[in-house]
Amino acid sequence: MLETISTFIIGLIGGISVGIQSPITGLMSQRIGSAAGSLIVHVSGAIFSLILVIVRGGETIGEWRALPLYMLGSGAFGLLLVLTISHTIPRLGAGAGIVLIIVGQLVTGMVIDHFGWFGTPMRPVDLTRLIAAAMLLGGGYLMVR
Repeated sequence: MLETISTFIIGLIGGISVGIQSPITGLMSQRIGSAAGSLIVHVSGAIFSLILVIVRGGETIGEWRALPLYMLGSGAFGLLLVLTISHTIPRLGAGAGIVLIIVGQLVTGMVIDHFGWFGTPMRPVDLTRLIAAAMLLGGGYLMVR
């Protein structure tokens, strides 16, 4: 039970981080351009990640060469995220822009779970999950309109 609660809290912290980072990134992208903003986000993220890896004793960073190319190129999704943030938030506001990002994440997560891609446990799409996805999409629509 404690593990479930702590995992829930950690997930919320991740959501709070996206909620704070998104409008900051959108504003930065308006001032210096979306590609430049993405560069700053990723360089600062790389610096903080490096510090964390050092603090954790290097983890198993030496095994990076064994990773498949799709894993090594996954930073491209971070670029896409920053570009979408810099486009949506100035036009729709932070709430609507973040809702669209979250709805996209949740629907994608549901598809990934359904097929068990990337080593995730398989959780088939059922009626309850379809209803939840429809409600999320409806909520996203209501936030944007």
